Parts: sequence; C-alpha cells; structure tokens
Amino acid sequence: MTSTASDPIVSVRKLHKSFDKLEVLKGIDLDVRRGEVVVVLGPSGSGKSTMLRCINFLETFQSGTITVDGRPVGYEAGDHRRPLGEARNAKVREHVGMVFQSYNLFPHRTVIENVMMGPVKVKKVARALAREKGMALLAKVGMDHKADAYPGQLSGGQQQRVAIARSLAMEPSVMLFDEVTSALDPELVGEVLKVMRGLAQEGMTMIVVTHEMGFARQVADRVVFMDGGVIVEEGAPGDIMAAPKTERFGNFLSRNLDQ
Repeated sequence: MTSTASDPIVSVRKLHKSFDKLEVLKGIDLDVRRGEVVVVLGPSGSGKSTMLRCINFLETFQSGTITVDGRPVGYEAGDHRRPLGEARNAKVREHVGMVFQSYNLFPHRTVIENVMMGPVKVKKVARALAREKGMALLAKVGMDHKADAYPGQLSGGQQQRVAIARSLAMEPSVMLFDEVTSALDPELVGEVLKVMRGLAQEGMTMIVVTHEMGFARQVADRVVFMDGGVIVEEGAPGDIMAAPKTERFGNFLSRNLDQ
C-alpha cells in the first residue's frame, strides 16, 4: 500500500544497526516529506552513510522499521520481523535511487548503455524508448555529448553526473546521495552540485549526506546533524546553522564552515 500525499515518503523508526559489537545506529527516527531536501551532516563515523544504506536495504538492520512510499523495507511490517525476500526488496529499490561516492559505472559499457541498463533489464522498457529517455536525462545533466564515450574517458565529475542520470532513469520517488562530491577534485564539485540543485528545484525528494556546507545552507529544506549514531539536532538550515542548540553541532560547524 502506498502512502498518501500527507504521509512522509520515507519514515525511519527506532533504527538500530550494529557491525559485530559496534553499534553504529542507536535508535534513529527520521521522516522525509515528499519533495523535501534533507541534508545530513556529521563527522566521519557518525552513521550517516549506514543510515542511507539501510533505507535502500543495502545493509540489514537489527531492529526498527523503515518504509518508503508506504512500502516496508527489508522486513515485514507488524509484530513478526520476517525478511521480505530479495524480490520484494528489489521492487522497493526501484523507487529509491542511490548515488555513491564511487561512481560504480560499468566500464565496458558506454555512457548511454549505462543509463539504459536499469530500465531495459529491470523494467523491461523497449530499448528504443529507453535510449530516448536516457538521452533526455543525459542532456539534463549536461552529458548528452558524451553518450557514446566510455566511463574511463570521462572526468570524475562527468562520471558522477552520468551516475545521477542512471539513477534517474529508474524514475525513483526518492534520491539518496552519499558523499557524491568527496572523491572529486575541487574544480569538479560545482558541476555535480549544480545538477543536484536543479533536481531540488524540480521537487525531487532527496536525502543528501555531504560535507558541502554551502549546499546545505542554500538548498536544504532541513538539515539533520548526526554524531555517534544518533540525530543530535535538526531544523531549517537558516536556523540551526546560524544558532546551533548543542555544543556538538556548534563545534562541528566551527571546524567545517571555513573549509
């Protein structure tokens, strides 16, 4: 059952995740509304990326619930915590696009083939239609002129823009971005952030883990600060970044705002 327009499109409740004896997420509660841009800040090791990977069920989790557009992620909703099974998890993933720090493009396939692959293989879209839509998405991210190039012929920023187009090709309800600019040379960061700003302006629901403070201030509807596996503080960027309520967030901002 899908959610109504008034329901959060992503809902995380009491999420706990451990790797062996190390508890990485310690009871996360987070709602994201349709069309909202949520930027997640925090020091390395605070659990930001792990939370994203749980939302897309690239990581299992020990307890708690996650729903995306009303669909349970990973486990049956209700009292009995039964795994959903890979087929049902794959259906949920069709609604969640994820872009990683490493571009994860297939090196032996051209740019347009990388973008077409999901719709053709997963959604069984006709190749001609997938190519037409893929070219439109490449134009959207400024990469249509490289459609027949291979990933190895592109800069990091270009590869990341292709990775974004590839995720968009599946027509997701939500886009997750995990430190997508952190591996890029500084002069290439802007071209990727420009694409993400455009998606935000079009109303795409986005959860963005990043260290880009300017992007957080200018684009986010809400900033979430995580540390030690918990959400320490959240609010509108103009409020909490100007006047943090906690010493932990204040210290983080003082170390990172001038970088």
